[in-house]
Amino acid sequence: MSPPTNQDHVWQNRAKMALASATSLGRIVTYAEMADAADIPAPQRIHKLTLWLETTMRQDHAAGRPLRAALVISRNRNGLPAPGFFLLCQELGIYQGAETGADAAQFHQAMLSALMPR
Repeated sequence: MSPPTNQDHVWQNRAKMALASATSLGRIVTYAEMADAADIPAPQRIHKLTLWLETTMRQDHAAGRPLRAALVISRNRNGLPAPGFFLLCQELGIYQGAETGADAAQFHQAMLSALMPR
């Protein structure tokens, strides 16, 4: 991956604000909605977003925080994040299961519950 440009920093700041807003509202968003909210430039908008979300997951985990990336879901996966979310959670040692099915849904729900305002 190439080093971030000034343009990357701009959309990443917008993505941070959109993620903070979704968290405070207790709202999940799709990858496309997040890419639109952050105004991520083409090409490969979703790929750029995914790489950035993986960075936030590593940062959140290292800081002992709930994973904010859990708020971003795939439109085509019945309310679940993309498989890469679960694979990275496995790599981080916080999830041991499939990327689909009941275990994935239960783990995702636990991640959302930890994020949602009380």
